[in-house]
Amino acid sequence: MTFADTHLHVADAQFDADRDEVFRRALDAGVTTLVEIAESPVTWEPAIRLAEKHPFIYASLGIHPHHAHEAGPAQWPELAKRLRDFLQHPKAVAVGEFGLDYYRMRNTKEQQEFLYRRQLELARDLGKPVVIHSRDAQADTQKILFEYFPLRAENAGGLPPAGVIHCFSGTWDDARAYLGHGFMLGIDGPVTYPNSLTLQGCIRQAPLDRLVLETDAPYLPPQKRRGQRNEPACIPMIAEAIGQLKHMPVEDVARQTTSNAKAFYRL
Repeated sequence: MTFADTHLHVADAQFDADRDEVFRRALDAGVTTLVEIAESPVTWEPAIRLAEKHPFIYASLGIHPHHAHEAGPAQWPELAKRLRDFLQHPKAVAVGEFGLDYYRMRNTKEQQEFLYRRQLELARDLGKPVVIHSRDAQADTQKILFEYFPLRAENAGGLPPAGVIHCFSGTWDDARAYLGHGFMLGIDGPVTYPNSLTLQGCIRQAPLDRLVLETDAPYLPPQKRRGQRNEPACIPMIAEAIGQLKHMPVEDVARQTTSNAKAFYRL
């Protein structure tokens, strides 16, 4: 079996002491494709350098809503130029993660919306898929996102995925809305948590060909590793949980979600 970890932060300082060992454990576990998420300007170049060094690593570059105060109207033109330049790199496969976060509210809704819209426009200009962060902000996330990505017709097969909703945590109505507009759902460690009943219900109903696996490492470890640092070798635990929910072999989950990841990131 081979897997793809479509969202992780392995350039994080938490991996400085054993990054190569983390990669070895990932490959030993069958996780042969990693997408490093660089979510602030200082992380863009390290992500690209990491992707250049390792053939199995790709990079997605954006500005997380927690950094919206650093990327307002005055700063955006220069940041956009830098981001656009980095996104021309052949291993830069998407824009993100970016979006809205009303849980921590480190910035105002207005600051977040400005940055959200600008990155959606940039991704549209470049023809790149997007990696969307939405926490406690489903209504506004969808209202703005769907302005840029209209509802797709039932027979619109063959179109590449528009993007992914990172660490999906909404209701089935939210899931259906995203799926209808061409988005994948990113499934992380919380699917293994006993109290994640709403998420587990969504997984049972969602088509497997619209799911991708994520660790968000070093965050959100699966239930068996709660309290520990997460890493890409944990991806099979997420796949096993999905297989149990959908009553199918983990091999089928691995095969389909890896295919989904490659289609999403155009690999």
